[in-house]
Amino acid sequence: MLCERCKKNVATTHIRSVINGVAKEVHLCAECAAKEGVDSFGDNGLSGMLSSMFGDVMSLGAASDKLRCKCCGSTFSDIAENGKAGCPECYKTFYEEFLPYIKRVHGSAKHVGKIPGTVHKISDSDSDADKLEELKAELSKLVSEEKFEQAAQVRDKIREMEAKG
Repeated sequence: MLCERCKKNVATTHIRSVINGVAKEVHLCAECAAKEGVDSFGDNGLSGMLSSMFGDVMSLGAASDKLRCKCCGSTFSDIAENGKAGCPECYKTFYEEFLPYIKRVHGSAKHVGKIPGTVHKISDSDSDADKLEELKAELSKLVSEEKFEQAAQVRDKIREMEAKG
């Protein structure tokens, strides 16, 4: 696809905008995009995008440069500039600084798992049935090993669970 402005070069920047419900697409080559003031992720890739997320950190100035990672020596400003943590220890060192950005990107700083909320959850009776089966298997094992005192305790737990259910 050729650039819509110069009609000479291959379009490498594709801009889609929706204004008042009307979608408009523009396909530009790198030169025309630069002339238009459009800067794609291009050479910076993901790190450019991440550094743009942390961009407002630069307004913190020297305050963010006081703390350095004890492992790699990075400051939070360094991470904000290049969009990359220096090492795994950076996440521990700059936890408080990372927290607002994690919340902004993911909506929460708490991991809620990979299973969607609409999936049927295991009921208490299902988990009780599983526990009961585990206890019965344990009882058989204890009896075969002739550990009768422990087996009696497990037997009592089984009877108690069966009486409840």
